[in-house]
Amino acid sequence: MRSIKSKNTKPELVIRKLLFSKGYRFKIHDKKLPGKPDIVMPKRKVVVNVHGCYWHYHGCSRSNVPKTQTEYWVEKLENNKRRDFQNKRKLKKLGWKVIDVWECTLKKKFGKNFQQVGAFNSSIV
Repeated sequence: MRSIKSKNTKPELVIRKLLFSKGYRFKIHDKKLPGKPDIVMPKRKVVVNVHGCYWHYHGCSRSNVPKTQTEYWVEKLENNKRRDFQNKRKLKKLGWKVIDVWECTLKKKFGKNFQQVGAFNSSIV
């Protein structure tokens, strides 16, 4: 599991490339904000969290629990989910708009066509 990256993942890079191509400028992994969000747009007060379905226990087909040491993994994944919720609540309390992007959504909607980009752009503004 050491080889699993927590920063600069493929889904994150796809979103960053998309945002940059649309003219948005941003910071990445701002340590001053709760949870060190993946993408931060200070001018717009928007935070984008790009979540991997497995590690953030999304509930889709990609977020299955391992068959060995099931109790350990369920607890770990539930704690990740709880921490995400708490960080999101803190960010909203500070006045930030929080957008969560899931890995499975990227692969379904952005993989084949970019029609979803319009909806993503409108949620930022």
